[in-house]
Amino acid sequence: MDYDKLQELFRLFPAASSIDLLKPPIFIILVIKMDLTKNFPRSPYDMLAGVVMLPRTIDKCEATIEGKNGEYHYGCPLDMPVLEFLNVSKKDFMDKIKSLKDDARIEAWVKEKLKSKSKSEIEKFNNKMRHLKPDDEGSKKWLESEKKKLGRDDYFSYFDNLDADEKRF
Repeated sequence: MDYDKLQELFRLFPAASSIDLLKPPIFIILVIKMDLTKNFPRSPYDMLAGVVMLPRTIDKCEATIEGKNGEYHYGCPLDMPVLEFLNVSKKDFMDKIKSLKDDARIEAWVKEKLKSKSKSEIEKFNNKMRHLKPDDEGSKKWLESEKKKLGRDDYFSYFDNLDADEKRF
């Protein structure tokens, strides 16, 4: 750790300034609560345990637990296929997120759930999710109005709409 980073740590956590740097290393673990009133969730294209949309669903679930979901809705029409694919209810998923607390543990749990799925099934699910687009007139009009609000006309999928809205591309 360089001197500037150490100074910043001491500024943020004054109690850390009493650490004796000559003693064996002390690991400081910061728990950062998900706050979607200030930050975006991860991209729907991001993957955990080889599943698209899962990190975003986790972010929205964590923010909902904390009461900091802002305009985001855990259990939205893009979350539900992920939960269905994992064969878990919205409530049971939330309970797992509360108990497991971090991506590494969540990933281990999801990988266990995916043992019954073939690589082909996972790829098929991911591709279906990546390319989801409106299939009825109301949804098509909604997506066109979103694109117009953003001043964009260069995408067609729900995932791209989320990334465009959150300024990822």
